[in-house]
Amino acid sequence: MADVAQTTSDEDQTSADADQTVSDADQTASDSDQAQSESDGRAADRDQAAADRDLHVDAADAELAAYRRSREERVIAAHERDTATMIRLRAATERDGQATHRDAIAAQRDVAADARDQLADALDREATASAAAATPSQDSDIRRALADAGAARGNAAADRHRAARDRDRAAGDRGRAARDREQANLELRAAHIDELTGAYLRGMGEMLLQHEIDRAARTTEPLVVAFVDVDGLKEVNDRLGHAAGDQLLRSVAGALTSGLRPYDPLVRMGGDEFVCALADTQLEEARRRLDEISDSIEDGSFASGLTLTKPEDTVASVVERCDAQMRRSRASAAP
Repeated sequence: MADVAQTTSDEDQTSADADQTVSDADQTASDSDQAQSESDGRAADRDQAAADRDLHVDAADAELAAYRRSREERVIAAHERDTATMIRLRAATERDGQATHRDAIAAQRDVAADARDQLADALDREATASAAAATPSQDSDIRRALADAGAARGNAAADRHRAARDRDRAAGDRGRAARDREQANLELRAAHIDELTGAYLRGMGEMLLQHEIDRAARTTEPLVVAFVDVDGLKEVNDRLGHAAGDQLLRSVAGALTSGLRPYDPLVRMGGDEFVCALADTQLEEARRRLDEISDSIEDGSFASGLTLTKPEDTVASVVERCDAQMRRSRASAAP
């Protein structure tokens, strides 16, 4: 009996600790939501300030100064939106962790409920055994044992109810984490993906390219960077209109995306210029793949320049080498 009582006491402490863990997790989630909201609010305020400033400029000097301030405000606002997106991604990870904690807490509560039921059974057995030979003076002890058994079963039911609630909260945490990730991915796409071609925009794209260059320097694996220039975009725009030019860009970008591996970043650097990185690939293999991709495009083509990266490279240095190599290839192919 003493062992069962001690187990129940331990489970009471575990349950109290679990409640504190749940409370801490809820506070963490609340803090993340507040930080995200504040970052979004600051970004919106900066955008509004920039827009208001753009509407209230008179003299040329004032207009130039206002333009510069507006541009700075928008850059900061973009950074704050990126920060809010990162907070959402971190919140999703935290909520997944909270869901795991809540499921573990629910399991602990079920263990506590089992211990309480065991105590209730032991008390019932003790009361039943004592009742047969009980004297009138012992009736109160028997009633107390039966009352304790009833209380233990009531506590066990409460533990199981809290366990069910914890599991419901865990499911809610996972649902919110999924929504956080979905929202963050949408924001990342809106902020960093070119809507026309599906390639990365230059800002985020250069960060990804530099990451690949740095990784290749650390691992000493070969990395090929390719500069791609779409053939005849200006002529298509002039002759057939910009809708046809957009279709040409989509065709080239689509062929590149299909021909490259999912983890090979494709970046739109300018109107008709793209850069991609092919990890763990030798130069000849990369050149063959780019040629196959170009040949697969029915309504367009592109020229490309490729280079193997060096440990000291930056995005600017590899793009410069690729561009020079592409121009030499075009010059040698010209009639």
